[in-house]
Order: sequence, then structure tokens, then C-alpha cells
Amino acid sequence: MKNKNIWLSLLQTFMKVGLFTFGGGYAMIALIDSECVDKKEWITSDELMDVTAIAESTPGPIAINCATYVGYKQAGFWGSLIATFGIVFPSFMIMYIVSMFLDHFLEISIIASAFKGIKVAVGILILSAGIKMLQKMIRQMKKQGKKLPLVFMVCGFLVMLIIDIFTLDFSTFYLILIAGALGFLLFRKGGAIKKRGAIHNDLS
Repeated sequence: MKNKNIWLSLLQTFMKVGLFTFGGGYAMIALIDSECVDKKEWITSDELMDVTAIAESTPGPIAINCATYVGYKQAGFWGSLIATFGIVFPSFMIMYIVSMFLDHFLEISIIASAFKGIKVAVGILILSAGIKMLQKMIRQMKKQGKKLPLVFMVCGFLVMLIIDIFTLDFSTFYLILIAGALGFLLFRKGGAIKKRGAIHNDLS
């Protein structure tokens, strides 16, 4: 009975995310944060940031990867399957229906005007999600006394800004790989130094 309850809750939650969120994965992050972190407390804010970073650097849409992770954490394989289905099915059905009548939809002035409003709302949702995650990351870094992640973030932002301004032919995929490699080397080195220091203190 407990499994069935969590399955139903996962299905309802992620169908809500898939049905009422426009703008793709980044726009969905704000609603996933509200539903899974604030209301349900299925994951923490730190976990959401981590899984978002992982989802961004792995194949597949961000929101679907997040849903799969949350579902698996709550109810194993079946939980991940149900959560993934819940977030995909409403969007799939909407796009299927719209694709059949897209030209006719856009000819209706009310719907065309609504889509213009949706574009603005999508931008606000993405901005809101980005600001919220940035605030949480800064609080976490201050709490842990770490400045290196902030340096990574600023450098990544500046590089992306330069790429966009000068329309450089440089894929963000390589930027993700470079950041991941640098993070691995620097944080691994820092962890090794701390470990050696702890061993030295124990011996002394």
C-alpha cells in the first residue's frame, strides 16, 4: 500500500509538472523545486542542484533526468519509471495534438496572443529558477567557506557571454567537459591535501 501511495504521488506530481509548465527543462526546474523540494521534501536543494548539473551534462532533457532521479530515490526502478512517464506523457500528448493543428492554431488571434504571453512567462520562469539556484549555491558556498565554485560560475558565465556576443563556433558541450575536468582535478587535489593533513595531525 505504501508503494502504491508513493507511485500515485509521483505520477500526480510529475504529470502536473509536465502539463502546466511551458518552456522546456529549465522552466520546469522552478516547478520541480517547488513540488519536490519545498512541498514534498523528496530531495534537498543541494541534491536538486547536483542532479541538474548532472542532467545538463548527460544525454536527455534536464527535467526528465531530474524526474527519473527523484522517482528512483523515492521508489526504486518503478518509481523512476512512473515519474518519467508522468512528466513525459502530458507534454507528448499536447505536442501531438498541437502538431496536427498548428497552422490552424496560429491563425486564431486569441491563441496567437496567448503564445506571445507564454513566451514572456517562460523567460521569467527560467530567470526565476536560475536566480533561486544561484542564491542557494552562494549560501552553500558561504556556509562551507568555499570560493572556487563561484570562480567557476563567473568564468563560465563570461565565456558563454563572449561566445554569444562574438557568435563564436564553440559548442557548450566542450565547455561542460572542460569545466568537469578542471573541477575533478582541482577538487580531487584539494581533497587529497586535506586527507594528508588529517593523517599528519593524527600521527602527531
